[in-house]
Amino acid sequence: MKTAGKLRKHPLAAAVALALALGTTGAHAQGIPEPEVDDPSIDESEEIEEVVVLGRFISSSQQLVNERMNDAFATDLLGADTISRLGDATVAAALRRVPGLTLVQDKFVYIRGLGERYTTTTLNGAQIPSPDLTRNVIPLDVFPTSVVESLKVQKAYDPQVPANFGGGNVDIRTKGIPDAFTTRLEFGLGFNSEVPSRVNTYEGGGDDDFGTDDGSRALSPQLVEALTTFQGNINIANIDSRLASTQPELGGTERGFQAQTISRQLAASLNRDISIQSESPDPDITARASIGNRFDLGSDWTAGFAIGGAYETDWRWRRTFSATAGNPDEENGVREEATRSINIAGTANFGLTFLEDHEIETTSLYLLDTDDETEVFDFFNENRLASSGRGFRQYRLEWEEREMTTNQIQGTHYLGAETKERFPFLNALGFIPEQTSFTWFYSDSTATTDIPNRVVVTSDTFFDENGGLLSESVSPGSSSADYRFTELEDDVEDYGWRVALPLEFGNSFVELSGGAGHAQKARVYRQTEFSLGFRDVPDAATLEGDLGDVFSDENFFATVPNPNPNVGVPDSLVYENDLVFARVGANTNSYLAATMTDAVFGQVDWTIADTWRIVAGGRWEDYRQVSVPWNPYGFSIGQPQVDADFEDPPGSGNIPPADLEEIESWYFQEDKLYPTVALTYMGSLWADTFQLRLGYSETAVRPDLREITDASYIDPITDDLTRGNPGVRPADVESIDLRAEWFFANSDTFSVSIFSKDITNPIEFFEIPASDTTIAREILNAESAEIQGVEVEFLKELGFLGGWGDLFFVQGNVTYQWNRDLVVGPNGGSVACESLGSDTEEAFNDCSLSGASESVVNVMIGFDSADSRHTASLIYNVFSERLFTFGRFGRPDAFEQPFASLDATYFWYPTDRMTVQFKAQNLLDESIEIERGGVVTFEEKPGINFSAMFQWGF
Repeated sequence: MKTAGKLRKHPLAAAVALALALGTTGAHAQGIPEPEVDDPSIDESEEIEEVVVLGRFISSSQQLVNERMNDAFATDLLGADTISRLGDATVAAALRRVPGLTLVQDKFVYIRGLGERYTTTTLNGAQIPSPDLTRNVIPLDVFPTSVVESLKVQKAYDPQVPANFGGGNVDIRTKGIPDAFTTRLEFGLGFNSEVPSRVNTYEGGGDDDFGTDDGSRALSPQLVEALTTFQGNINIANIDSRLASTQPELGGTERGFQAQTISRQLAASLNRDISIQSESPDPDITARASIGNRFDLGSDWTAGFAIGGAYETDWRWRRTFSATAGNPDEENGVREEATRSINIAGTANFGLTFLEDHEIETTSLYLLDTDDETEVFDFFNENRLASSGRGFRQYRLEWEEREMTTNQIQGTHYLGAETKERFPFLNALGFIPEQTSFTWFYSDSTATTDIPNRVVVTSDTFFDENGGLLSESVSPGSSSADYRFTELEDDVEDYGWRVALPLEFGNSFVELSGGAGHAQKARVYRQTEFSLGFRDVPDAATLEGDLGDVFSDENFFATVPNPNPNVGVPDSLVYENDLVFARVGANTNSYLAATMTDAVFGQVDWTIADTWRIVAGGRWEDYRQVSVPWNPYGFSIGQPQVDADFEDPPGSGNIPPADLEEIESWYFQEDKLYPTVALTYMGSLWADTFQLRLGYSETAVRPDLREITDASYIDPITDDLTRGNPGVRPADVESIDLRAEWFFANSDTFSVSIFSKDITNPIEFFEIPASDTTIAREILNAESAEIQGVEVEFLKELGFLGGWGDLFFVQGNVTYQWNRDLVVGPNGGSVACESLGSDTEEAFNDCSLSGASESVVNVMIGFDSADSRHTASLIYNVFSERLFTFGRFGRPDAFEQPFASLDATYFWYPTDRMTVQFKAQNLLDESIEIERGGVVTFEEKPGINFSAMFQWGF
């Protein structure tokens, strides 16, 4: 949890913090006098606590140096001021500036080349749920940087964090109680260069501006009731059968007509106001406000609060090109997608401090992240080549609400001198060292994802020889339109405690610490899908025109006399158009899942003569996981049986029948001890302070809940058909980290880290056979994987260049991975072993994939004016070619091509209370490309973002 109470510093870290503070000269601090080192009036401990630096950004970067040095394990940190200067709006965007981190799909962070599954996320040290439909990992784009105090990236394992630790852990630490009264108002505007003057959209609901659907898109009460009445099967045959049993007096023709009428009425209850419209997009809008204060309640108590809120909305337009590697000229497509995003955030913090030794703080966080997408996708496949002049057009309308609510409470208590003085009876506890600390926390979080309606309509298209569109009509068939309704809810409860006993023996300082924790997570995922289409229409023009007109009441309910009436029913009618409406999808698309972890940890931290530091500890975890396929429209409780096929049997339950072996695969349990050890040397080699850290740890990486089911689903991020695997098991990770750090009194820093990870049974996605236009993947345990690399980080003032150099500094990092080998093993099947020059099945047991190197570079050049009224930054980020997905069955691997971005920020401080900010991102305007076998199979141009922000506050 967040650090509370007094700041307790390691002895060496305290000394270095003082040296850095004293090294902050005139250009760094606005007129703050520099204390003399030998001034007897200065108390060192007070100086560390009270030094205030108001000036340059470079000094704000130093505020987290103390924590980094005091941490026994390798960490990287970003503070709020740093994030503000970088100009990043989300946590995901900010983290790409950290050494060894790369951002994928604008929301998932890869640490040291490992996929998003190898990165865990906590909020103030507590586990939180994921609002992502198909992943346990947190999509970090849902967190606005406006709520963040700092980001801590832990790359070496600490037994205080969960053992589900592969590449690293990202701890998002929210803003807490201020030291004094503060208030802030912000307003900004922006735009993206790729957004055209008109974009595609559709008729939405009345509450769209607030990021919530007003019910216009949701399942109608009529359809919900029918799903219960007809036990999930609403096709015409089942409705007819039900009418035959409930209304036997109806004749066959009349009953059939009534069954069709009921089916069409149910179909008509869907949201069919789906005609594509053209709209002029608004500029990006950002509005934020916050207020907080801290005040005394007598001489012993202090209370405080901080409340904030934010509203952001923007339009983005994507035009992407995709193609198959084997026949890119004939099998390709162009996708145009307009997305309006609405983001709302609210925070509330309350704190209470007693005697400065005891603090209790609560944190409440609410996040709403909504995307409203309208997509038009023109494509050709193996059935309709581009040269044929015939193709497909697919419309997709999708509204997705992602919401997270977190409530946390935490406490920090020290057995300090003030506490003993106030409560003399505590002196009887002389065997307990002074400054013994006890910390505890409780966190309860709920994340939901609601897609009240995802509509996909497929049309047939005809083009002339120049590629001009000649005609378009909705494709005839039983599934011309697909309506999907999705709900996900994740609940996470996490609590724990820790005790630390500081001991001193001569020139040795020892801290003994230990604690326990409990975390449990429950997930409910429900998916309901319907198909709707016209199998036959007498007039082909019925399927032409706006989508809303094609699926209109007129086309649903138009009737004609029955050409073949039964005897005695001469005036019977039939529907003119053959409309089909049914619920579709596998019964295992929905599922229930839960995890529970009980943990105990302990650690010994021994510092010898402020020169050597040895830390050894371990964490024991008892981990349990269950994932059960769930049919919300099944009406009997399944019993074990040999035949696991399940087709909506009538009854009252909703767990599909399964055999004993399948039931066993739903559950997984593992208890294990995860050790860690770190050795640190502290001295003054080539700098005022030098640290050399060596760490070793053993951890695990566990599969996502969705991945241990036998279900197939469409990944909403990649649009790939993805299949789970009940047999997938956790991966074991052994990590070695060596980091050397130099901290100079003039604020310069330099560090070099070498890391190695050996992974047994790594969890990876591999392609499986599918059609030319469908990418399909399954989750598998490979045999092993290795990653080695080096990270270099630096901060350098340019004052050595002369007078003007005092106004500039350069900061950056470089990561280079020279070994990224994956040994597929027998689970991989026939794999294209490019790195071994083999694509034969005989070689797959020893096949090593993707041994290519990978690098990431971040560089920032900063400027701070002498009067501290102006600051500016130029930030460059580039990564080398990196693996996107593994190829199998003869297909080549897919590689994302190098992408370079150049961002610029400028801050003007006209008064002490006003700030004006200008920001431009991706000034190089490069495209994102993915290649397979030298062929570009994906291309997108994200465009340049421009924004301006006005801030007022004190």
